[in-house]
Amino acid sequence: MDRSINFRGIAGSAGNIMQGMGKFVFGNEGPESKEDSYVERYLDRISNGTIPDERRSAMTELQSLVAESRSAQMSFGAMGFPILLNVLKEDREDVELVRGALETFVSALTPIETTQGPKTEVQPASVNSDLLSRETENISLLLSLLSEEDFYVRYYTIQLLTALLTNSLKRCPEAILLIPRGITVLMDMLMDREVIRNEALLLLTYLTRDAEEIQKIVVFEGVFEKIFSIIREEGYSDGGVVVQDCLELLNNLIRHSSSNQMLLKETMGFDPLIAILKIRRGSAFNFTQQKTVNLLGALNTVELLLTGGPSSESGKDANKNANQAALAQKNILDHLLLLGVESQWAPVALRCMALRCIGNLVLRNPQNLDSLAKKQVGEEPHVQPALNAILSIILRTSIAQEFVAADFVFKCFCEKNPNGQALLASTIAPHPNQGDTHRAASDMPFGSVLLQALVSGDVNGDMEACCRASSVLSHIIKDNLQSKDRVLQIQLETPTPSLGRTEPLLHRIVTCLSIAASADGENNQSSHLEESYIQPVILRLLIVWLVDCSNAVNCLLESAVHLNYIIELASSKRYTACVRGLAAVVLGACVLYNASREKGCDAFAAADAISQKIGLTTYFLRFDELRKSLAHSSSEQRHRKELSRSSANSMSDFQEIEEDETNKDDQHPVLSEIFDSQFVNFLNKLEADIRENIMDIFSRTKTATAVLPAELEQKNGEVDGEYIKRLKSFVEKQCNEMQDLLARNAMLAEEFVKTGGGNTADTSQKPSSGRERVQMEALRQELEGAKRQIELLKTEKSQIEAEANHQRNLAVKMESDLKSLSDAYNSLEQANYRLDTEVKTLRQGGSVPYPDVEAIKAQAKEEAEKDSEAELNDLLVCLGQEQSKVEKLSARLAELGEDVDTLLQGIGDDTAIPDDDDEDEDEDDEQ
Repeated sequence: MDRSINFRGIAGSAGNIMQGMGKFVFGNEGPESKEDSYVERYLDRISNGTIPDERRSAMTELQSLVAESRSAQMSFGAMGFPILLNVLKEDREDVELVRGALETFVSALTPIETTQGPKTEVQPASVNSDLLSRETENISLLLSLLSEEDFYVRYYTIQLLTALLTNSLKRCPEAILLIPRGITVLMDMLMDREVIRNEALLLLTYLTRDAEEIQKIVVFEGVFEKIFSIIREEGYSDGGVVVQDCLELLNNLIRHSSSNQMLLKETMGFDPLIAILKIRRGSAFNFTQQKTVNLLGALNTVELLLTGGPSSESGKDANKNANQAALAQKNILDHLLLLGVESQWAPVALRCMALRCIGNLVLRNPQNLDSLAKKQVGEEPHVQPALNAILSIILRTSIAQEFVAADFVFKCFCEKNPNGQALLASTIAPHPNQGDTHRAASDMPFGSVLLQALVSGDVNGDMEACCRASSVLSHIIKDNLQSKDRVLQIQLETPTPSLGRTEPLLHRIVTCLSIAASADGENNQSSHLEESYIQPVILRLLIVWLVDCSNAVNCLLESAVHLNYIIELASSKRYTACVRGLAAVVLGACVLYNASREKGCDAFAAADAISQKIGLTTYFLRFDELRKSLAHSSSEQRHRKELSRSSANSMSDFQEIEEDETNKDDQHPVLSEIFDSQFVNFLNKLEADIRENIMDIFSRTKTATAVLPAELEQKNGEVDGEYIKRLKSFVEKQCNEMQDLLARNAMLAEEFVKTGGGNTADTSQKPSSGRERVQMEALRQELEGAKRQIELLKTEKSQIEAEANHQRNLAVKMESDLKSLSDAYNSLEQANYRLDTEVKTLRQGGSVPYPDVEAIKAQAKEEAEKDSEAELNDLLVCLGQEQSKVEKLSARLAELGEDVDTLLQGIGDDTAIPDDDDEDEDEDDEQ
């Protein structure tokens, strides 16, 4: 074999190019050039050597150099690939040399970390991976090596494929798909020895992340059975990183495929998955980091099954319901409650993931909802309902992520569950021992614990508990009018019970909101980097409560202080854009859902207050600010990472994540979680209704029926003449007042147009009354009506002008016809005159008898006159008709303000018929 030819050809072509690239990346320093020469020397010995031991020694030295030097990696990629690939093809008998070649390839594809050089410089490992994966033949060659008997050949081949796939995630799977039985060969490696099996498992996790075709083939090859067999051998959740890889592979297969979820349920069932989640009570010190990651992977599998697959698939809902029922039959709720609620010694990440799975398990599933409502947690004698325990987590946890996860359970429990909402709302009532702070919350009903937390902001200043309880209450009353009215009837003692007065719960919530606002105002200087979520969450409760509930609106507006305070929240720049926008929505709900007819509390009064104290333009700008704020919050919403080896450590500690997010973002992370897309869409729809309703209020009168003033009634004994005179005086007075209002509103409208609806913060430029705005709107509508009338008149005018032009053209044609007839008549007269002349000549010429010319002339003239008279009569009739049309059109044009004489001036001058005097002069000239 002539190896020297191959090497010299490579060194003469690709070597020069890649050396130039190496100089561009690493510079022209001496050590790199020296390493290049070493690589070239080793490759020459491997290619041209004849002694096997010398070639193996050169391979070992080459592998050691490539593993330590990035420059050597680049040089090897430039010159060594064809040589070592040729070794893999032609020297299979030399197992040691093949091992060395594979190990060298692995070293060339493994990145070498360095502290020198810019971070953006080219990675030789990535370049080498791209070069090796370009040819499908190279991948096919590597897959063929997996059938070799030597253990290390198969092991290094799997490692090489894994490194290749890590750096070339798109091209390598495509190449493997093109190779017959390529995936099958990799699946067979799962049955190999443990070390190779583990490497093959890791390789399959990379291959199945986004390749749908590979996922189908892997599932067809029976991967589910092999995955759970490995998990069982490794000891379920107590296993090592291999269990984590198995669960990652499983999640890749079911994440975007409902059919794979169904196949898993039908072939393996969910018993092996439940076995992973089983833990012993009291195993406080058993949660190692690896076990936590394994349990997170299993919970991630449960969450994927409970979502049913991607939203784009048609059978997602049916599959989700089937998975909910199947998992519930396996008593998964008990295991989830043990992990998320009872095991407070478990890591935070586990508790949060378990709580989210509980929410997804009961979401819109009547059987599972009923099970959760009846479920008890704890051990005797400390047993309490599961919902009470979850509420306790919400109120006492110091970790925001755990609060969000527990709140998610109540959100799912109350969604489309009116019976469950009514059940929870029925328990909300003051407890006789509510003032006893030492009394255990587990001894109190659910509603009493919730109510105690709601008023804690006013009692002991615990605004955090008040805020979290408000979030739970918003779920309980959302879209449930019965629950809203039930909670609205709750009366609380005032802070000074000696007065013997009570106040509604809604009033107390507004009081807590004001306390939170004042507290934030005092701490504004020190906490400007972190927006508090307390006010937005309480405002969300008010919005949910007021929507579709006129009784709640009336209760809120009973005191003018409440309306004025909400207006202050919406108008003051001391508060964030989110708080101002939500306060504007509360005000809009007070207008939109206001059914009161009491003066000062009706919708018109609320709208008038908004107009006077905020200004409609500024008020509507609050909605735009809120939309931008929520869009910013949604864009920053943290999507949970897919569990993998690289993200496992960070996912196992939510506290660290939360701290990092708080430092990086101005928005509190809780807001992005609680104000989800569902609530944002709800606000957008509500905003549109509020805008339409407010503009409708300002475009009509305050009262639907007119009230007859007392001045218009006839007094007793008043004669009709005096009554009529007094009525005229009253009407004149009203007309003068209306004219004044119209003039003033015209000036306001002009000023509004000039400013372009800009900032109306200057109250001196705003109308002082809502009625003036009504008049402005009426003037605007009248102006628009006049514009429409002008457009109609312009259209009608153009039509009339077109008709006039048509009739004008007809008149010109008629006049042309009349002129032609006149010319024919003149020609006849001339012929008659010629004949008369000839007759006279004949008479003078002799006594030859001649016919009676006068008789013939008279007869011809009579016939011509009859013909011309008939034609002239027809022409006169047509002219009369056209003259009538012209007169009507002229009258209409005159009404529109057109000068008819100007339009008709000059018509027919050039086609006028000559009069009789002209004809006589012509005859005299001819004679």
